[in-house]
Amino acid sequence: MKQNLRERSYQCLWLSDKTKFIVVLISLVSMFIPLVSMAADMRIVAQKAKQELSDARTAARKSREKISTDRATLQGDLDTVQKQISILQQSITMLTGDLTTLTTEYEELSARQANDDLEMNELAGTVRTLALDTQTILNSSLLTPFEPQRLDDLKPILAKDRFPGIDDMQTLVSILFSEIQFSGEVSLKNGPFINRSGQEEQGEILLIGPFTAVYRFQDEIGFLRPESGGRLTALPVLPEKKVIKQLAAYMDGREEACAFDPSGGSALRQVSHRITYVERIRNGGFFVWPILAIGVVAALIVLERTFFLSRVHTNTDKIMGKINEMALADRWNECETMIKSKPGRPVCNILRAGLEGRIYDRETVDAILQEAILREVPRLERFLAVLHVFAAISPLLGLLGTVTGMIATFHVITLFGTGDPRLMAGGISEALITTMLGLCVAIPIMLAHTFLSRRVDHIVEDMEEKAVGLSNIIMREGKIA
Repeated sequence: MKQNLRERSYQCLWLSDKTKFIVVLISLVSMFIPLVSMAADMRIVAQKAKQELSDARTAARKSREKISTDRATLQGDLDTVQKQISILQQSITMLTGDLTTLTTEYEELSARQANDDLEMNELAGTVRTLALDTQTILNSSLLTPFEPQRLDDLKPILAKDRFPGIDDMQTLVSILFSEIQFSGEVSLKNGPFINRSGQEEQGEILLIGPFTAVYRFQDEIGFLRPESGGRLTALPVLPEKKVIKQLAAYMDGREEACAFDPSGGSALRQVSHRITYVERIRNGGFFVWPILAIGVVAALIVLERTFFLSRVHTNTDKIMGKINEMALADRWNECETMIKSKPGRPVCNILRAGLEGRIYDRETVDAILQEAILREVPRLERFLAVLHVFAAISPLLGLLGTVTGMIATFHVITLFGTGDPRLMAGGISEALITTMLGLCVAIPIMLAHTFLSRRVDHIVEDMEEKAVGLSNIIMREGKIA
């Protein structure tokens, strides 16, 4: 409103004074008219304001009274809460101390429990280990086929989800003591066993402690060995007749001692799995047979040569002595007759050639004797070259068998890998057997060849000696004549 008056005052400045006066008057009138109406409104507003002020003061007084009341209440509550806080703080302090003490005790108890658990687990592990060892002992025990419930008694102890108790330990100790007691007994029982044909039979069984079990079924007596599952199985090989008689007499009470295996069956298993030389040769493969053939032929040659050389070189000194005596007596016809009576002997053949050429001079006689010696040498050296070849071929055939066996072995490795050594045993066995057999044949052949060669050399030297002696006799008698 003041702004309107100001604007209008500015506008009056441009009008005339009269006009200005009229305008001012009109303006003042126009201003006072609303002011009059506004005054009536202001009185109404003032009354309302007073009433509202009175109401506000009343509300404020009531609010102050309520605040004062609430403050007193809240103050009392605050004091109560503070007391409770103090009590709770004391409780917290006490509980904190108790918590510290309990935590310490809990840690100590946890450590003690962990230690106890460790000891109990160690104890349980020890008991289970002992139970496993006992199970192994029972599986190889000769008493198990007659008391199979002992294996069933061990099964709860071996369960991993079960803690072995005192009863289990007592059961384990009882089983072990029964086995100890059995180890010092010799008993004769009737029970089942698996015979050599793989069938179950019922017979008389002799138990000699934990070492040996002997069965007697009808007229057959043999040794038994324990198998897994608590069964007794007969060995595939029967003992010697002497041992069988001794066992039969012991089982009948007629003997106080008998043969048994103190190794607990190991020696008997070795005997039952012993491979004969024939089986070894059969497992050697194809090249075993040529090597054996060479060995047989070489043996025949050695026997023939040994017999031949012994026969043709018998009593040569005695014959030469008689020839010397008859030559000194000038009985040449008797010399020829005696030599002709022993045909086939190299020394006699040489002497006969020398007697036939005695009419010639010494050089001719020596040439005749040397020719006769050279004629006899091939007979003496017959088949020796063959023996030398056989001695060289045998190890080569063995080496060839070794190569083929190793080829078979590597072929098996290529197909199946090296997980199962038994798959490679055939090729390795073939390789080793052929090598062994080749050397076993070659070494005696070489020794025999050397012996026969030395024998031939000795015979040749003896022939040369007798030839020189005959030449001297002929020349001496010729000079005397």
